[in-house]
Amino acid sequence: MDEREREIRAATVGDLPRHDATIELAEYDEGWPRLFEREAARIRRALGDRVLLLEHAGSTSVPGLAAKRRIDIALGVADSSHEDDYIPALEAVGYVVRIREPDWHEHRMLRGPDTEVNLHVFSDGSPEIERMLRFRDHLRSHPDDRELYEQTKRALATREWRFVQDYADAKSEVVEAILGRASVDPNEQAR
Repeated sequence: MDEREREIRAATVGDLPRHDATIELAEYDEGWPRLFEREAARIRRALGDRVLLLEHAGSTSVPGLAAKRRIDIALGVADSSHEDDYIPALEAVGYVVRIREPDWHEHRMLRGPDTEVNLHVFSDGSPEIERMLRFRDHLRSHPDDRELYEQTKRALATREWRFVQDYADAKSEVVEAILGRASVDPNEQAR
């Protein structure tokens, strides 16, 4: 086992299946926002006022963008390191903890019960939530960057990946470049 695999396994709760395949991307599906709304309602029923932020994130939240058929949701709670405050309630409605990364923004990721969902949990105010939403919002309003991101995803998706996380990490360079443009004040761009 190499260092990369050890790193992924250390964050994974339960089995870590190897992917050893290409990535399947689907054309944008207008049903994805409805799937998010259904899951958001389930999460809100389970957690009530412990939900401080709940947003559809990731590629399925960007109209027109091809994506893996998995809804990414960003959930902000008071303190994501206090798992007893929210995980038992989410498990009671069928969610399962799959990732625990205390050294990276106290990130937790749970899989959904009957929909392909990655529920990313952070402490409210986490810079990673802001980053995810800034990226989403920029892609929604900048067709050139949305096209660049999709072309990058499509090119990478044709390669075989040992783990799906390797595919996600391979997109980092283009993601950072787009985030750099998203960080520029629109008033500055007009000058």
